[in-house]
Amino acid sequence: MFFFIILCSRSTYGKGICPRPLQKHPNAPSLACQIGASAQRQSSIMVSTLNELSQLKQSGFGQPEPRHGLNLLYWFAHDYIHVSNGDIVPKFKPQNGDFGFHKYQNRIEDDDHIVPIQNLPYYEVGNLNARGADKLPDYVRANHSSRKPDSNKDRIIVRRDTDGSFNRVYVTEHSDPKRFDSSRTYRVSQGLLKIIKNMSREDYLSSTRVDHFRFTPQNHYETAPDNNSWCTIL
Repeated sequence: MFFFIILCSRSTYGKGICPRPLQKHPNAPSLACQIGASAQRQSSIMVSTLNELSQLKQSGFGQPEPRHGLNLLYWFAHDYIHVSNGDIVPKFKPQNGDFGFHKYQNRIEDDDHIVPIQNLPYYEVGNLNARGADKLPDYVRANHSSRKPDSNKDRIIVRRDTDGSFNRVYVTEHSDPKRFDSSRTYRVSQGLLKIIKNMSREDYLSSTRVDHFRFTPQNHYETAPDNNSWCTIL
């Protein structure tokens, strides 16, 4: 039995003797580009934007009692921020921890990744057990009890811009003690914040509370379905 060894030189490539080494297609994206595109897809999260009181009411956020989300949002719009020249400007710095504000990590690998990945910090407020939350108004904390888990499930998440203003405001709720519910996360528009800011709390609550809820197997309350869509990709 004879064995033959073929030595390939540069000139023999492509002549049927030796296979040409694999070449990268000139238009093929780099691995870094592919990873970046994947991250961009993951950062494009479908979020519904609440522009009107009727949409806030329909969303079911902060309802029913003993949930505190509606009162939390009223305090935030009425007392924590002011809207100036198209900017949402906080009266306090969330990084200082006032009223229970603390950093929301929003890591892409987390199960509760619910808002777009950005190179800007997110902060959350609404945990009534957090340090500083005792400074929230009594009407926000009134129904809080360790025996009522729903009394502490609502949160507001803000994205802080480089100038200190908030370029995004979201409301959400816990689906369990550790995770937020992406299907119950909404962006609150600047226009809606201005509407709330100019209302009395009594008028605001009478305009946003839903009298009737139906209970679902997911252990949360839902309003009747609405065929009107107000979804945006943020």
